[in-house]
Amino acid sequence: MALSACILATGKAPANASDRLRTDLSGAGVSLLAAPQDSDASIFLFTQWDDELAAGLQAASAHQMLAICCEPAELAAEAMWEVLAAGASDLLLWRNGEAILPQVLARLERWHEVSQLMSSDRIRACLVGQSAAWRRLLQSLVEIAAFTDSPVLITGETGTGKDLLAQAVHRLHGGPGPLTVVDCTTLSPELGGSELFGHERGAFTGAYIARDGAFAAANGGVLFLDEVGELPLALQAQLLRVIQEQQYRRVGSNDWHPTRFRLVCATNRDLEAEVRSGTFRADLYYRIAAWRCRTPPLRERQGDILPLVQHFLRQLGAQDVELDPAVRQYLLTRSYPGNVRDLRQTVARIWHRHIGPGPLTIGDVPPEERPCGVSCWPDAAFMNAIGRAVDLGVNLARIGQAATDTAIQLVLQQEGDNNQRAALRLGVTDRTLQLRRKARCAPA
Repeated sequence: MALSACILATGKAPANASDRLRTDLSGAGVSLLAAPQDSDASIFLFTQWDDELAAGLQAASAHQMLAICCEPAELAAEAMWEVLAAGASDLLLWRNGEAILPQVLARLERWHEVSQLMSSDRIRACLVGQSAAWRRLLQSLVEIAAFTDSPVLITGETGTGKDLLAQAVHRLHGGPGPLTVVDCTTLSPELGGSELFGHERGAFTGAYIARDGAFAAANGGVLFLDEVGELPLALQAQLLRVIQEQQYRRVGSNDWHPTRFRLVCATNRDLEAEVRSGTFRADLYYRIAAWRCRTPPLRERQGDILPLVQHFLRQLGAQDVELDPAVRQYLLTRSYPGNVRDLRQTVARIWHRHIGPGPLTIGDVPPEERPCGVSCWPDAAFMNAIGRAVDLGVNLARIGQAATDTAIQLVLQQEGDNNQRAALRLGVTDRTLQLRRKARCAPA
């Protein structure tokens, strides 16, 4: 496994700590690179934590960042959480020159494996996006799916791709069995038992032949209970017993059958609130929610809209279709109450109206969906973000720098790290963008 890292040492970090870590990592076969974006992870060395250091860490943060506090007299618990809030993935305390290499290598190896899985066809074929919110979700999901066997509860608004995440868990799970999907909205208290457990011939009126249920079908694989919040209370109790005992009985039978499956559940409901109200069993909730993943709504990952548009166009049979500026603006500023599903349907309507070669034009937008007036910017989302920064006491210089850094990061992600295309979209020269990128990565 070829590992790489970029070491960023602040002026407040001991020089011998940086030199020793470089020597140890090189001796362990880790390639030390100059640019964080080219490495598996960045290592950020510091001694004293302060606001200036937090700003430097945010500017230098890569996909994965390991912060190391060198020779701390004392680092308060509150400061430790601030390090993670500033963008670090983990924090190590390096006291009295103790051996820290094994801890660093273990994290680099895990993060490298996760990164490889995230960039694999198993994930990229169905889960599209490079926004920070989406990448955080995928990193968490990949680790959960590939390195544990625990149940996973996927929550989020309708249309955010919960079913796709369940499919990703199945791809990474490694079991030989299939992905068995049960739509809990279709299960009734009377017949739901048959769907889950199966039944014997003659178990009830209409049971002319014996059949297997979802528990049998999922043996060795993944059982996905979609909209688990709709499961009737009687079936909740029966599901809990199967999860605990890993065996079940068909309806109308006295024989027990073993089953081994990984459980993935999804819901757009607030199950914790339903536990408090008594409409969802608390014991079942804590069984199915060993790991929790929240899918972000599209409004929290707007940087993924254009990549998703191209992904959906490819699914519809289009290849490298360009968008006229007005169409691009329309897609970026439109509201999507149905989230990614809503965007996919919007793209499909535009594509099916498109005629001949050339880019998608404003005439392809259905008349009833065309904006009534010219979209203005700054819009409400931008104003809200600036308002939050002002309320938090962030000064004008930091607001401006954060806006610049975020714009650079988002456009580079959308353009596949192509500096020339990103500079063209940002209205600056290649050289100017290169200098700004170096400034973002420079240690404080």
